[in-house]
Amino acid sequence: MEHGPVLLNVIDVEATCWEGQPPPGAVSEIIEIGLTVVDLTARRRVDRHRILVRPERSEVSDFCTELTGLTAAEVGGGVGFAEACRILADAHDARSRPWASWGDYDRKQFERQCRAAGTSYPFGRPADQTHTNAKAVFTEAYGLRKRPGMAGALQLAGLPLEGRHHRGEDDAWNIAALVLDLVERGAWTASGTSLSSTPY
Repeated sequence: MEHGPVLLNVIDVEATCWEGQPPPGAVSEIIEIGLTVVDLTARRRVDRHRILVRPERSEVSDFCTELTGLTAAEVGGGVGFAEACRILADAHDARSRPWASWGDYDRKQFERQCRAAGTSYPFGRPADQTHTNAKAVFTEAYGLRKRPGMAGALQLAGLPLEGRHHRGEDDAWNIAALVLDLVERGAWTASGTSLSSTPY
């Protein structure tokens, strides 16, 4: 019996941030969702997407623009957070497809923001069976004592950093390359759920 491709969503978010403490009343909110689809069967990146999200309880600081390249005007033209979650679920099968991110920050940010906004979590449950912390898998596969950042991991794997670091769409694309490196090494399970419960 022929099986279709095993697809994995690799996600990286950028959020509003400040050099020091956030201004009074402001909270960190997702402003960009980068998504690269990986075909684990064919061992290649097959699609890349970007969802700009309009913040509601914070603004894009100069520091944030310097870090991510995203401006207040740019994200102001994005969709609301609830709509972004609906796009993930409807257009990218987020509820049924396994997903991965570099560390657990992205998963926790979605959980926190969904709770605060009263929006349905766009990914499958339970989280430890649908989400993989790619940083944890990489650290174990490479026998490292400390968990590297994405740029450091690319260097260790001998892979180029494509695009701009701290731009969600580009970071998701680069993390997907690291996932494929782990697939080649036999360190990534086909379901995309190995070591997923390992904390940040």
